[in-house]
Amino acid sequence: MNAPRLVWNPDNVRDVAESVGISSLNEEAVRALSQEVEYRVGQVIVEAMRFMHQGKRTVLGTQDISQALRVLDVEPLYGYESTRPLRFGEASLGPGQPLFYVEDEEIDFEKLINAPLPKVPRDMSFTAHWLAVEGVQPSIPQNPTTAEARATELVPKGPGANPTLAALAGNDNVAFKPLVKHVVSKELIFFFDKIRNALLDTDTDPEVVMLRESSLESVRSDPGLHQLVPYFVNFVAEKVTHNLKDTFVLRQMMELTAAMMANKSLFIDPYVAALAPPVLTCIIGRRLGPDGIDNLKEQYQLRDLAASIMGRMAGKFSTSSLSLQPRLARTFLKAFLDPGRGAGEHYGAILGLAAVAGPEGVRTLMLPNIKPYEYVILKAYNERGPADEGVSMIIAALIKAITNMAEDTEMMAKVVDEGRDGDDTVALEAYLGTVIGSRIARYGNRKLNKLILDSREKQ
Repeated sequence: MNAPRLVWNPDNVRDVAESVGISSLNEEAVRALSQEVEYRVGQVIVEAMRFMHQGKRTVLGTQDISQALRVLDVEPLYGYESTRPLRFGEASLGPGQPLFYVEDEEIDFEKLINAPLPKVPRDMSFTAHWLAVEGVQPSIPQNPTTAEARATELVPKGPGANPTLAALAGNDNVAFKPLVKHVVSKELIFFFDKIRNALLDTDTDPEVVMLRESSLESVRSDPGLHQLVPYFVNFVAEKVTHNLKDTFVLRQMMELTAAMMANKSLFIDPYVAALAPPVLTCIIGRRLGPDGIDNLKEQYQLRDLAASIMGRMAGKFSTSSLSLQPRLARTFLKAFLDPGRGAGEHYGAILGLAAVAGPEGVRTLMLPNIKPYEYVILKAYNERGPADEGVSMIIAALIKAITNMAEDTEMMAKVVDEGRDGDDTVALEAYLGTVIGSRIARYGNRKLNKLILDSREKQ
């Protein structure tokens, strides 16, 4: 019986064996290895054709072979990937021994040397900027201006559009201009200058004070000031940034912000992202107003005013800016838990968190962190004494934030007073710390104590 004819040339097996140091192989081993190679090659081709059919192609490519080798857990070949078809040349080593090779592209060195040098590529750089904040595009150099956006709209579009039609018509240096230009009337400019001068006038004369109050009332109630909103917002941001040492200017800017928010005819929702940072600075800024103990009262009053404004801002714009309230609460909580901040910053953070998050935020965010915060109070006691005004203001702010929960009728309605006897001082001190817990216990509000202790159980 004749042995089956081999498709794979046995001489290739012998050549490989000699290359690895095996000088002699019997015919039986050569035939067995040739059959094994045929089977493995056929297996690779079958798997590669599956990838070809899955890719809806009719030509088997090198990528299909590589994927087939990976599926069969064989190390794939490298160096044969190409976007262009390979050109094979044939050489002869003797009679009946052709050798195939990949033809290299011939390059003319004279053309290569005389060719102009390519342009030096620009250094790669990355930068980040806000494309839009709450749906409003900020006016920064990276974003196109209104005029540029309008000019882009006027450019011919479509596959058949010709952007050089204007030049072909003989109009060189054509520039597109917006159809509508924002123009502020002279009366509004005059009004803005008067408001600005009146607010920044530090004279204590009664007429000047009355003019200042009248200016704020005008901003609070006049209906035709919508075109001046961006100018007011920019004015507030600029003055707060450059006058952190002037308590009077900071307070006037907060009054102006409150007046704009109180005007029902002004639509300031798109400007909340620019209006919130100055108010936030006046709440938890490190240094506000001139240095000295005599100016502490004005600084704390400024923080009180700014915190109340921030609370109204978070409540009024929570629907148009969904992330405003959570971001502000997170910022105040971070400042409250930072032991490296000063007494004024902690005081502003407590007021801001209570104003933005409300009684529910005080219950869930502030109460669990009061006892660890007692370390800051005791440290201030040891360094400056219990009579220090900063420590007293912080304790008063914490007490006010906690006791204000008793004024929330909806929250207090959920508290069930079991009418039990006993003193809650020990439990309150264990949860809130000795300094705050003992003072809350002195109020004797059993429902408030029950609400505080119930929140401990829900943590």
